[in-house]
Amino acid sequence: MPVVSDDFVHLESAGVAVVLQLSGRGLPKVLHWGGALGSLTQEDLAALPSALSRQTAPGTLDAAWQLSLVPQEGDGWTGRPAVQLRRGGVLHHARWSTIEVVAESADCTVTAEDPASGLVLTVRVGIESGGVVWVDHALRHRGAADADPVEIEWLEAIMPVPTTTDTLTTFDGRWTREKRPVTTPMPAGSTVRQSRRGRPGHDSPTMVIASEHAPRWRDGRSWAVHLAWSSDASYRVDRVTDAVTLIGAGELLRPGEIVLAPGEEYVAPPAAFVFTDAGLDALSARVHTWFRARIQHPRTLRPLTLNTWEAVYFDHDPQRLVALAERAADVGIERFVLDDGWFLGRRDDSTSLGDWLVDTAVWPDGLNPLAARVHELGMEFGLWFEPEMVSADSDVARAHPDWLLHDPGHLDHAPELSWRTQYVMDLANPEAFRHVFGQIDALVSELGIDFIKWDHNRDLVESTHDGRPGVHAQMRAVYRLMADLKQRHPGLEIESCSSGGARTDLGIMAVCDRVWASDSNDPVERQEIQRWTELLLPPELVGAHVGPTTSHSSGRTTALSYRMATSLMGSAGFEWDILECDDSETAAIRAFGALYREVRPVIHRGLVVHPDLRDPAWRVTGFVDAEGTGHAVFIVATVASLEDARAERLRLPGLDSDARYRVRVRREIGDAAYGWIAPEWFTVGETVLSGALLEQVGLQLPTLWPVQAFVLHLEPVSV
Repeated sequence: MPVVSDDFVHLESAGVAVVLQLSGRGLPKVLHWGGALGSLTQEDLAALPSALSRQTAPGTLDAAWQLSLVPQEGDGWTGRPAVQLRRGGVLHHARWSTIEVVAESADCTVTAEDPASGLVLTVRVGIESGGVVWVDHALRHRGAADADPVEIEWLEAIMPVPTTTDTLTTFDGRWTREKRPVTTPMPAGSTVRQSRRGRPGHDSPTMVIASEHAPRWRDGRSWAVHLAWSSDASYRVDRVTDAVTLIGAGELLRPGEIVLAPGEEYVAPPAAFVFTDAGLDALSARVHTWFRARIQHPRTLRPLTLNTWEAVYFDHDPQRLVALAERAADVGIERFVLDDGWFLGRRDDSTSLGDWLVDTAVWPDGLNPLAARVHELGMEFGLWFEPEMVSADSDVARAHPDWLLHDPGHLDHAPELSWRTQYVMDLANPEAFRHVFGQIDALVSELGIDFIKWDHNRDLVESTHDGRPGVHAQMRAVYRLMADLKQRHPGLEIESCSSGGARTDLGIMAVCDRVWASDSNDPVERQEIQRWTELLLPPELVGAHVGPTTSHSSGRTTALSYRMATSLMGSAGFEWDILECDDSETAAIRAFGALYREVRPVIHRGLVVHPDLRDPAWRVTGFVDAEGTGHAVFIVATVASLEDARAERLRLPGLDSDARYRVRVRREIGDAAYGWIAPEWFTVGETVLSGALLEQVGLQLPTLWPVQAFVLHLEPVSV
């Protein structure tokens, strides 16, 4: 059992352990974060510091040293300090003295003070569902009323990792090609990757993964960190030669952004640390387990959605949109979302943001008839907003230029601060907040809106609030706006869209129910985008739509069966004018809807697995409902031509070795095109094999042509 004593805290849960040493000066030291340690005695823990010590005093700095929860120069730490403060304009070196430790079997809160500055630091380390270790920091100024204010330059969460980690993985990307993994040898020294966009960005690091050798899906040890914050961030790794290696993350603050006066507090964004000894799938499983244990996690089946953007763009015709809704209901759509173009003067993307009033020139009877018809057809009604943005050409900007999140003088002298012909609404301004909340609240009440597609289509540039950098205050206000709307309207769901996948972090998911992973509906791009987005987010939270035959973002033409199979990998839907579909396409859409409703319980609550295949042309993602029905669904796809004339075998992980499975190719959505190798199980479409054979021996794959896909459905059968 975990041990708590005057000298040590041993936290353990879900196969993960953290050991803290409380004795000695300063903050507790982190002796271990990684795999479970089982039952340790006081004697075991007492011997651990000597087993791990760097040296015996006297030595460097005349002290033996271990990594503290917040290492600084004064600890003998030569990497990037975990906290940097200024007092009176001068760098301040805090001297922390622990005053309280409250610990249980999987949770520990440490409170420490710095008498010189009057600062009190609180650090919580907790192992939550799935074995995710959360590290939270708060810094309060408890000095006298006339004490000097203290500026926080940064406060970052860190944890140590073994020096055997020799590989570093982060992420990069661009619009319509998000979540590109970047794997390199572990860099020497202190390395920081930052996002300065006011949102994580399409090129967000997303997380730092330190691994022993290149990461694989099904095996290998890795240690990862992700910051649950939807704005500017710093991700760090310190590989210094005279100390342990560490990884960490924290909010990126601009100079003067957070200055604590006596009585004020800064609560840092929490960081999630995830350890795995069984590959990236196990890392993903830990985070998905944590997500699904949340009280607010969606419990209802994720509806099949139709979004109107790529169907009509700004060409809003009420009669045609009602007809589109009727066709959607006929083919099995369960949620109908009206995208951009419905509000006052919005005929293109250059005007009207901030004027959240229905444009009666286009919708003479308002949106009530459409919303009522959608509800009458048994579907949910959704509406697009971009609440954080404002157009210069809008009534609200003309009336309240002081509500923009910029120095007001910049609007005349620096029009380049416009981005996509739009500016940012300063939601930390109480009047601006009330305006935006009031207009959205009124429409949700009037129309019975069930779902908001919440967009965010530009970076923040030189953001100024009350004379100081305003990015932090803006993000806190956005969280509050979303939370207040959901509290006012129980059951309202919000999708986080930020030019696609530029804001898909665990912070935004505290107040949202889904993300839009990318503005690209090209299924080839989506194969990659979704598999890496779902490294953190479970598939039920990731919007994945079937787009038109030719993608508007890439110009690539793909088969309907491929687009549908790819959409099954997440929270499925359509972004397509299905009124223009012919009879065969309409029949396929209807069959797809039925298939989605059948298999979504497996996909949306199952374990996500990725067989490690040699040929880089293959993309295989599986969903195994090991705790429920025992069913499994695998999406098998190619993104290029295969290297070999005879393809490799597909070994299906995650199955019950003792069970027997009926393996079926689900052809409702159409057939995949293949070449000269076509095994019998594939052409017949069904076979029965044991879980052991499927996992250890596998299925001979057909030689699929490039950009083809099929769906495998595994159903346990009685012996």
